[in-house]
Amino acid sequence: MSRADETRDGVALTNLDQALFDGSGAIKRDLVDYLDAVADRLVPHLRGLPLSVVRVRPGQPPFMQKNLPRYTPDWVRRVPVWAEASRREIAYALCDDRRTLLWFANQRAVEYHPTLAVVDDLSRPTHLVLDLDPPSDGGFAEGVAAALLVRQALADAGLAGAVKTSGAKGVHVFVPIAAGPDAEELAAATRALAARAERLDPALATTAFIREDRAGKVFVDPTRSGGATVVSVYSPRLRPGVPVSFPVPWADLESVTPADFTIRTVPGLLAERDLWAEGMPSPQPLPADLVEEGRTIPVPRVQAMHEGRRRARAPRAEGG
Repeated sequence: MSRADETRDGVALTNLDQALFDGSGAIKRDLVDYLDAVADRLVPHLRGLPLSVVRVRPGQPPFMQKNLPRYTPDWVRRVPVWAEASRREIAYALCDDRRTLLWFANQRAVEYHPTLAVVDDLSRPTHLVLDLDPPSDGGFAEGVAAALLVRQALADAGLAGAVKTSGAKGVHVFVPIAAGPDAEELAAATRALAARAERLDPALATTAFIREDRAGKVFVDPTRSGGATVVSVYSPRLRPGVPVSFPVPWADLESVTPADFTIRTVPGLLAERDLWAEGMPSPQPLPADLVEEGRTIPVPRVQAMHEGRRRARAPRAEGG
């Protein structure tokens, strides 16, 4: 076995001295060491959740993997899920232990994107999520400002959430919801909260699903529900320096930057604590008025599809 190979928890780890990806400033061993160091913190937030990962192979563009490859070891737990879009069954992994996480690390899986519902009941997500996405020419500070609007909208609805960096320049707000509502109800409530946040400062925030309609504002994404995934807390990201999605107390949100949290700094920041679990409120009932309000708001993807068709027809009509 070469110095670039070793075994941990029965998992053969290979080519550990290879560059992780262009601009990462890291080698594969850095990824493996990081994921191993935070396994006790990360795995509880992946356990029981169908998982997609973003992998990067030498000389190839990154790709998202949902369906497990045929060579996956038998001991990796998996669950078949019907994918309506592709009309086929997909074998998703369940990353329930350190051994599975190490296997993914050896596969050069950098990003970890679990579903919002546990495998035992995929129709009932456990969290309502709002994803704040600054414009291409904007920065993290704008995402933070939009997150504070979301926090106010939540407070006005009698709800509370926890916040984390996305690991890029965005911000994620998670609201744990008490058992009961299904995916449709959570999706409706998410649309209502996004619209309320937009109304608090329409010069800063927008719910416009079509990118060209956002006019340089922060996109308050109301679509993270149902079968959607969100990058996990403590997951690395495919960005220069390999930043990590990291929880931040609301009071500190305006004084941090995404670059504060990387695969090199996060193990020391966590030590023996799970800051995400510590900062997460208890599950809360979903207000019925939010659901009803959200049901009056068109589903963004459907609305965008109809709008795209309308815009495509408009020039033909003008020319005809």
